[in-house]
Amino acid sequence: MATPQRISSSELRRLFNDLGYWEKACAGEFRQVVVKDRHPSPERSHQPICTRSQMISYRDREDNEVARVHQYLRPDGTLGGSGKPDPKRLIHKGIVYFAGPSRRT
Repeated sequence: MATPQRISSSELRRLFNDLGYWEKACAGEFRQVVVKDRHPSPERSHQPICTRSQMISYRDREDNEVARVHQYLRPDGTLGGSGKPDPKRLIHKGIVYFAGPSRRT
């Protein structure tokens, strides 16, 4: 079982980018599986009408999840927001990294 590790959103994005997960998904090294797909509220998301709010699971060749991302898929096929998926968690070397507020001690 993977060990969970809470890190900041910016650190999660850095790790996701440094490991090249999106590039690997685009190159077909990871299979992308839509796990949630809905029509967002245009006022809240600031996206064009008919943009889809999606949670995507990136899966390796053995069908293990290696990352989960959120993205806004616009009607023209481009990604909204920053133009890149927003990682919510990723699994690397037996550790599940996820974004969350740091615990106060």
